[in-house]
Amino acid sequence: MKFEEKDVKLRGIFELRIIKNGTVIEQYKDENMIMNKVADALAKFIGGDGAGKTITKIGFGTNGSGPTPDDTSLTNAYVKSISSRSYPQVGQVRFNFNLAITEANGKTIREFGLICSDDTLFARKTRGAIEKSSDIALEGSWTIIF
Repeated sequence: MKFEEKDVKLRGIFELRIIKNGTVIEQYKDENMIMNKVADALAKFIGGDGAGKTITKIGFGTNGSGPTPDDTSLTNAYVKSISSRSYPQVGQVRFNFNLAITEANGKTIREFGLICSDDTLFARKTRGAIEKSSDIALEGSWTIIF
């Protein structure tokens, strides 16, 4: 019997809605970079040594430099728990998040990160600056695809 090798590429889709005074003013969707440390985190997780390797947090940082596979943290991050998670299709997990009008005001947000409970940076995405103020809220989702 001959087996065909399947190329599995871990990837992510980042979706964001910027809401000003209750109205969506921008919608953004793009792929994101998965960090190098993730391979080790996933290997330990499926090997039974994965304490702290579940994604539980979202971070909003200020560094607009593009992501590299060796990134380990966000700059000047505001970190909070993800809102919820779901499994939209086989081999996918979606993390929903929000940033309320009362959070991170005065911060110029240029980067986003999915963060494991042990603070391992799982994925990072950068984009143009969002000047966070009390009339701006963010909502979004981050889907990891295996």
